[in-house]
Amino acid sequence: MKIWRSAGWPSRDPIDIDLLAAGWVSLVGEHPANECLRLTDAGIALLAQSRQAQRRSESDHDKLALRMTEVLMDAGRLVWHELSLRAKVEAEQAGAPDDGTAAVVQAGEPTPLWDDDTSDASDPTDPSGKPHRWRLARPDLFSVRRTSNPNYLHPVVHEIKVSRADLLSDLRHQAKRSSYQWLASECHYVFPHGLAEPQELPEELGVWVIHGDVETGRLEMLRPARHAPCTLPFDVWMALAKASPVRRPLERSQAELANADHDEVNEGREGQAPPAPHADPE
Repeated sequence: MKIWRSAGWPSRDPIDIDLLAAGWVSLVGEHPANECLRLTDAGIALLAQSRQAQRRSESDHDKLALRMTEVLMDAGRLVWHELSLRAKVEAEQAGAPDDGTAAVVQAGEPTPLWDDDTSDASDPTDPSGKPHRWRLARPDLFSVRRTSNPNYLHPVVHEIKVSRADLLSDLRHQAKRSSYQWLASECHYVFPHGLAEPQELPEELGVWVIHGDVETGRLEMLRPARHAPCTLPFDVWMALAKASPVRRPLERSQAELANADHDEVNEGREGQAPPAPHADPE
């Protein structure tokens, strides 16, 4: 793909030799300084086959997550995929049966080296007096606004579901939902249309559905999530700083830059009279 994007500019490395020997590229140019690599018909066919195989290997869950990510990024948000974050939940919820996707850790204490270390551990309490524990949560999508004011961050969690069994399993685990709601101002569930009715989900959860195919269908918000004020703790800030948000594919980024340049040129020409068909140069 690098040869395709660079218009065939050779790297002069052993990979070029392998590609030439396989017949996937050919050298074009009369002088070494002007040589470039051109994809042969066999090379183009190989690239197309590789891209199709990559698309088939992507699960519907990943495809739907990518579609929702694009919607959030178009809205000017920074998005992280499957970011592990610590969240505080009530001790009763943390002790409930879990789905195995997150672990419970004691607040303010290191992970014990021996099983006996936890024999006399007690649950810490928050300002409300309720005992709590810390839970490792990993939302499918965690996003914040692009802003310099922490009060306008508006952190949001989006959970992606493509099977009804997985969705119902999530809804049975209150600790998992509570951890998402502790980390974000809103929590949404995203799934194919017809997988579940909005009334089947708790009222505080937002509902997004995709109509039709996962790759080409239309995303629609059926119900907004209940908004709750949320201030990101320091450890969440550190997790965001160490992780990288999702970036747009290179092809789309280059296309957007090209469109922006085209718009600037058109704006610069507004208000100018068109030149005469045979005007003399100045």
